[in-house]
Amino acid sequence: MLGSTVLFWLFSPWFLQLWYWTTSAVFIFALVGLFRPFLTSNFAIAGIRYLGPTLTSILASTAPVFAAFFAIVILGETLTIPLTLGTLTIVLAIGLLAHKGEAKNTWPIWALALPIGAAVLRALGHALTKLGLDITPDPLFAGLVSYTVSLMIALGSTLKGGKYAVAPRHWTPGLLWFFGGGVINGISIWSLNTALNLGEVVKIIPIVALSPVFTLLLGLFVFRRETLTLRIGLALLLIVPGVILVASGP
Repeated sequence: MLGSTVLFWLFSPWFLQLWYWTTSAVFIFALVGLFRPFLTSNFAIAGIRYLGPTLTSILASTAPVFAAFFAIVILGETLTIPLTLGTLTIVLAIGLLAHKGEAKNTWPIWALALPIGAAVLRALGHALTKLGLDITPDPLFAGLVSYTVSLMIALGSTLKGGKYAVAPRHWTPGLLWFFGGGVINGISIWSLNTALNLGEVVKIIPIVALSPVFTLLLGLFVFRRETLTLRIGLALLLIVPGVILVASGP
């Protein structure tokens, strides 16, 4: 989160204009920052703790469905039959990729609300971001405001007695990797907001949900930590027509 926020502020002199801060979009982007990414990330991590990574990933893959709901209710977008079929196909494929038979056998029923809550809030964040971009069409500004608010909440949550309760005791090279990951995440959010600025939520979010596919491909061909199985092959076969349906929908 820190790396993403730093990235947005470093590029702000070249992209932002002062009048952006006088629009109502500031409040919308700040509202998004109250729960994304800080709260959604913590919900997802807590979900992994109680449910395990498999069930958490499967439930998180429902985000495009919630995104379509919020896009219709908040933005007045239309969900056509091709878009509906494409979205459901992609959700099914992502669920297949996530399912590896590793889910915990016992878990509290309330824990299901953690990954589902993360999916709902993430989807709501997409719709609200699109709403704000309709007022102030600057993808960088959207990320800057929401991530700055979320970073302040994260820093405030770690304060205990005037000191940070969670802080590294000494420097390690791993901290640079974490920061670099945050910078890359910032670039991805910038790209996502650009897509939201140009298109509709019902079309964009199902395609964005394909990120596990690229993780899988990296694991197969770069890191050599995945093997091609029938389940993975079937998921990939579902993804291609799903994306075509979403992209070709009116």
